[in-house]
Amino acid sequence: MMNIKKKALTNAEKQKRYRERQKDRGKKEMRGYLSPEAQKCYELIADQTKWNDSIILSNAVRLTYAAYKNGQIGLLNNWLNKNDL
Repeated sequence: MMNIKKKALTNAEKQKRYRERQKDRGKKEMRGYLSPEAQKCYELIADQTKWNDSIILSNAVRLTYAAYKNGQIGLLNNWLNKNDL
C-alpha cells in the first residue's frame, strides 16, 4: 500500500474553495463599507438576533426590496432620516 501525503492547502486556496462552494450553492458575495449609522444598526441587530453577516445582509436586501415592491421605500427612507439612522 502506498503512503501518499496530501499537500496542505494554503489559506488562500481554502478561501478560494469556500467561495467556489458558496457560488455553486447559488450564493453571491457582496462587499461594502458601512456608515457609522449603519454600523450602529448592524451591532444592535447582531447583538439581539445573533445573526451572522450573511443573514443580516440577506435580510436587509430582502426587506428593502419588500418595501420597494409595496411602495413603501419613501416611507422607509424618511423614517431612517428622521431617526438619524
